[in-house]
Amino acid sequence: MKFRTLLAAGAMCISIVAAAGAAQAADVRMFVHHQVNDYATWRKSYNSFAPIQKKHGVIYQAVYQSTDDPNDITVVHDFHTLDAAKAFAALPELKAAMEKSGVKGAPQIWYTTRSLK
Repeated sequence: MKFRTLLAAGAMCISIVAAAGAAQAADVRMFVHHQVNDYATWRKSYNSFAPIQKKHGVIYQAVYQSTDDPNDITVVHDFHTLDAAKAFAALPELKAAMEKSGVKGAPQIWYTTRSLK
C-alpha cells in the first residue's frame, strides 16, 4: 500500500514538473479574458477544444476564474512564437467555439514574452 502511494506521488510530481517545464519553455504567453454565461457549459466546450489547441501550437494552458464571479474567466495559452499565438487567436473555429460556449462579447487578448533579464 505504501509503495503504491509513493509511486502515485512520484507520478504526480513528474506531471507537475513537466507542466512547469512546458510553461517555462514558452516564448509567448497569450492571455484571454472574457465573461461567460455559464462556467460549466463553457468549460465543457473549452475542454473539448484541447485537440485543436494542441494542433495549433498551444504548449501549455490554464484557466482562472475570478474570486468574485465564477463566470469571469482568464485563460492562459503558451506558444513558441508570437505568430503561432496570433494565428491561433484568429482561427474561425475558435471564434465559433467561443460563441457556442456562451462567451459574452469580444474577449480581451494580450500577449507577453518571458523576460530573461
